Amino acid sequence: MSIFAQSLSNIDFFLDSFYINNMELPLYRRPQVDTIKQSIKRSPELLQIIIGPRQTGKTTAALQIRRDWKEDTIFASADTPLPPGPDWLIHHWNMARSAPNKPVLLIIDEVQKITGWSETVKNLWDKDRSIGSSLNVLLLGSSSLLIKEGLMESLAGRFYLHRLNHWNYTEVRDAFNYTLDEWLFFGGYPGTLKYSKDINFWASYVRDSLIETVISKDVLQMQKITKPSLLRHLFYLSTYYPAEILSYNKMLGQLTDAGNTTTLAHYVSILESAFLLSGLEQFKKGSKPKKGSSPKLILWNNALINASTMSNYKDTRNDHAKWGRLVENAVGSFFLNNLGSLPYHLYYWRKGNVEVDFVLASPGKIIAVEVKSSRMRKPMRLKRFLELYPSARQLIIGEGRIELEEFFSSSLEDILERYA
Repeated sequence: MSIFAQSLSNIDFFLDSFYINNMELPLYRRPQVDTIKQSIKRSPELLQIIIGPRQTGKTTAALQIRRDWKEDTIFASADTPLPPGPDWLIHHWNMARSAPNKPVLLIIDEVQKITGWSETVKNLWDKDRSIGSSLNVLLLGSSSLLIKEGLMESLAGRFYLHRLNHWNYTEVRDAFNYTLDEWLFFGGYPGTLKYSKDINFWASYVRDSLIETVISKDVLQMQKITKPSLLRHLFYLSTYYPAEILSYNKMLGQLTDAGNTTTLAHYVSILESAFLLSGLEQFKKGSKPKKGSSPKLILWNNALINASTMSNYKDTRNDHAKWGRLVENAVGSFFLNNLGSLPYHLYYWRKGNVEVDFVLASPGKIIAVEVKSSRMRKPMRLKRFLELYPSARQLIIGEGRIELEEFFSSSLEDILERYA
């Protein structure tokens, strides 16, 4: 049951609520939806937080939970041209407090856009706990950096974090009947896949409605960026080098107004907080990885690569070297999208001309990952690494070991348990 009468004084919220209650939600339900719903019911004493990229179903998941909720709900989105202030959040929180059918579920979308959001939430939440309020709160955000900063600064011990990342192969296969090769090329943004038959339209849609929206709304509006054009150019440059080690000095040579390597490294970390790009550091046991070392560029979704470079599906599939890079990038993005709840960090390793594609490292375990594809490979890659780190395990993907179809159809926890 949803509330309208109390929101009539706020026409924007009323129209938003009317639209949400009358929209047709997608039939496909991501597995995390029921997990989040159970967490809300099981732990009402905790704020429930969902973080993840834009256009991957955070809002849809929240609305599916809202549809299942038997009592009153309030939904409001802070994704507005001008960031709302604390009064906006307090207004909707008070609406939820006064709802008659309890327990009420309050959902705030893009919460990181609200000025001073974490301190305001803390004050409201602590007051509710002190008076025994039964209000349930679900907060959604698309900037991991801003969300985590707010959580650590003000909300320690008060929340449970859920990650809703890019769609994996099995989700795209089950929802859209896509093959593995199609997912490897078109990626996991569900809203874009209906346009994939027209490659030019699909690419333009991904660039204009997704990439540029994320950069302009989730990065440039929310962070102090002294060289916005450089950040944008850095991202598009990276799409031409997926799964490649590219030194910051080489990047400087290809970018105008590039500043210095420190600026580039900082911008890569900002793009990572928006779930677009990561620059993996080189692995070295026994000490922290060297900051500023040449990063291995991994795009979090293969759609970002092919839409930006205007690649053609058939030509790319027949280009062994290019396809090999897409496969390797997809493996890297699979790790990035699934490591959030596991005690591992992702690196690469290189010594001279010998390179190991990925290294998964935890305090007590090292796993060297080799991705076998049609690309030419340097011999003795894993052997050299294992000589230096004899306790390391190895995980070989492709060519008779764990095949790509099985790898991308499995959970990371299951893969590590069975093969490493």
